[in-house]
Amino acid sequence: MCFPLEEPPNGILRVRIRKPHRFEPTRMKKSIGISPNIETLFGTRDENVRLLEDGLNVTINLRSNAIELEGAPRDVARAEQVFVDYESLQRSGYSFNNGDLNSMMRVLTSDPTSTLRGLADAGRQRSFGRRTVQPKSSNQRRYLDAIEKHDMVFGIGPAGTGKTYLAVAMAISALLAKRVNRIILARPAVEAGERLGFLPGTLQDKIDPYLRPLYDALYDMLDPEKVDRYLEKSVIEIAPIAFMRGRTLNDSFVILDEAQNTTSEQMKMFVTRLGFNSKAVITGDVTQIDLPNARRSGLLEAVDVLKNVEGLAFVHFDETDVVRHHLVQRIVRAYDEHKARVAEEQLLLLAESKSEDTSAADKPSAEGKPASPESKG
Repeated sequence: MCFPLEEPPNGILRVRIRKPHRFEPTRMKKSIGISPNIETLFGTRDENVRLLEDGLNVTINLRSNAIELEGAPRDVARAEQVFVDYESLQRSGYSFNNGDLNSMMRVLTSDPTSTLRGLADAGRQRSFGRRTVQPKSSNQRRYLDAIEKHDMVFGIGPAGTGKTYLAVAMAISALLAKRVNRIILARPAVEAGERLGFLPGTLQDKIDPYLRPLYDALYDMLDPEKVDRYLEKSVIEIAPIAFMRGRTLNDSFVILDEAQNTTSEQMKMFVTRLGFNSKAVITGDVTQIDLPNARRSGLLEAVDVLKNVEGLAFVHFDETDVVRHHLVQRIVRAYDEHKARVAEEQLLLLAESKSEDTSAADKPSAEGKPASPESKG
């Protein structure tokens, strides 16, 4: 706002400018009681509390007989709810381990609608065999919710984001709850190519190395004896995608892994296999396409063709969802940045090339000049 001052003799009007008041949310402090086993909530070297402080923009101090929260009222209320939920879940017999609790904190701080109780209850409602699987990011949570609500889900993102592992977990959950009768895991064996016949052993021996990640996920969640029994009775089937041709898959949970290495024909064949009371999850990383002769990935085409089809869901992951070693996040980010730089450089080169072509076209050509008298005859 401007306020005029007295007019000076020289006739120049001087004004005083008042800076607008900068609104700052009111900060408050609140003390809450210390619940039993609170050290688990704080985490190793207080890593969980640091996540809450950074994500919710609050300060958390442990006093001799209380926990002090400081921040904006809304942020303090969210932080307090975490402690209230933790105490309530502890009293009801819920057992936390630090890894799952840390994952919950990451989801809590990135998703304002989530609560600790809601995440814990969602984990209890799903039976994943001998494992308790908690989403470690908001995208992983969206992925699990999408698989529950839709009959076909595409999970697309870099390696280490849990696409395949969570899909297998949901398949096991559906099988144990008797919502489906079998699990079918498929994967293209692109790396083998025409060299498959040169590998030793039976056909199953030849293709097993390319399906090993799917076996690893199964054995991690179920007892080995149960996995072997399911495989023997074909309750769980693991096969290359070529084995899907001509089949209709009813009462099944079907997973297609490494879908970026399918051809257009293979992808269309797979997505049209879905029968009654079945679910399909397609996972892939569009930055790791191994198709020969620069063939277009069936996954890329499917994203373009099916993006507006009702009943499908697409969940995209990024480097923040990587749950492997912390270096993997940085490596994925570095490759993404490099890819963006290369694309930008290519666009600049293309623009310069077009500019040079335009300049050359504007210059009169030698053939266009009239011939000199000496050149005649």
